[in-house]
Amino acid sequence: MEGREPPHIHVAHAGRYAKFWLEPVSVADVRGFRGHEMTEIRDIVMENANLFLEKWHEYFGGKG
Repeated sequence: MEGREPPHIHVAHAGRYAKFWLEPVSVADVRGFRGHEMTEIRDIVMENANLFLEKWHEYFGGKG
């Protein structure tokens, strides 16, 4: 169940998938994205981690 895992986001595009933990930002799972794509995606996730965390806690109500 999403709310029982640590804060994370999913990225999906054209059959490719990645999951990033947000505290700290790290790759949890990846399928199909190339290295340079993952670098770009990770940079975007890092730049927006505070917003993603804020929205996670708003949606799931707290830390868990």
